[in-house]
Amino acid sequence: MEAEAVGVISVLPPTLPSMNLLLVFGILLAFGTLGGLLAARIRWLPTITGFMTLGLIIGPTGLGILSQDALNGARVLVDIALGLILFQLGAALHPWLVLKNRALIVTSLVESGLTFIAIFALAIWIGSPPVVAVLAAAISVSSSPAVLMHVAHELHAKGPTVDAAESLVAMNNVLAFVLFSLTLPFALADSEVSLLTAMLLPVYQMIGAIVVSIAAAWVITRIALLTTSKETHLRFALVVGGVMLSLGLAQALQVSSLFAVLSLGIACRWLQGESRLTRVGFGGGGDVFFIILFVFAGANLHLHDMVTYAPVAAACVLARTLAKTTSIYGCGLVFGYSHRQSIAVGLLLVPMAGLAIGLAQTTSGLMPELGAEVSALVLSAVAVFETVGPPIAALALRMSGDAGRAVPAPEPEPSSAPPAVAADSATPRR
Repeated sequence: MEAEAVGVISVLPPTLPSMNLLLVFGILLAFGTLGGLLAARIRWLPTITGFMTLGLIIGPTGLGILSQDALNGARVLVDIALGLILFQLGAALHPWLVLKNRALIVTSLVESGLTFIAIFALAIWIGSPPVVAVLAAAISVSSSPAVLMHVAHELHAKGPTVDAAESLVAMNNVLAFVLFSLTLPFALADSEVSLLTAMLLPVYQMIGAIVVSIAAAWVITRIALLTTSKETHLRFALVVGGVMLSLGLAQALQVSSLFAVLSLGIACRWLQGESRLTRVGFGGGGDVFFIILFVFAGANLHLHDMVTYAPVAAACVLARTLAKTTSIYGCGLVFGYSHRQSIAVGLLLVPMAGLAIGLAQTTSGLMPELGAEVSALVLSAVAVFETVGPPIAALALRMSGDAGRAVPAPEPEPSSAPPAVAADSATPRR
């Protein structure tokens, strides 16, 4: 009897099972879906808020189901999710069409420039060193594509407001990375890095990301040309493969992975030819990526830090919101857009998340001491924008009139035939 007991005990793991990637993946999806379902019961509340709330509850500052180490180990899941979203955003821009769109170029430059100036002035006013101020300002230019895309999908929004907002978000993400790369040499020079390294590293990261994206885009667009109009599912697999290929090459070559996948979308739009690769929708599978991204973001919120940096975050949120909304509204008046549409587009540019977090982490990786100051300023604002951003985006889409214009795909009718008969009827005849 004792031998049997010893045998059973030896089979069981000696300690509680540790969090692995698959377990974290399952927890993120299960609890995220629960949060989305609960949020859906409140008509005015976007499901993103539910995702983030459940993430906060199960995260380190909540119940602790997911520890910080477990979240850090699952970072690859977020990279894939954000990569697919940035690809879709980049696919909204065709290089030659952008150059011909004077209103888009002028509006994007004015909006990004005013945002940069506002955050830089605020950071200097609160006593931040100039190098911290300029990096934080460059990062703050970016807006969140994930919030815009998910809320637009959820509200079945389609129209000129959504199109304009997507183009401007894509543009300011590109400009944010360019500004960040231009200011990085000055920051590196202050961190006792050699002048040659300080000058070449940002150039290498930017040019390297572009080369990676063009190479990956050429491969998947050539393969996509072999697909037929009925093989959308295979083109979706190509998009996922292209994003993974870009992320892997960027990581191996130590260039910017986020800029690589954003550039991949632009390059695919340019090189796709008749394949229409960038018109592939994510369908129901897209929800998986959004759930992972926002539950992860909620789990990484730290209430203590939010309270500590609340005054700085509030000032940054106010300055950035005013800069983006007033610049978009002013440019809208110049180029003949309606008051309602101009206000709505400005509000859709308010959320800030993915790229800002990535650039802040890049700063911390290159310059830990300087990065800590930049992260304190940027991430405290991101926490607020992630919380209030989805309701603001939903309000903007409803105000613009674009909400409800996209007709959702009809649900398939359940078969009334017995299972065996239904299965047999679905089998193609020879």
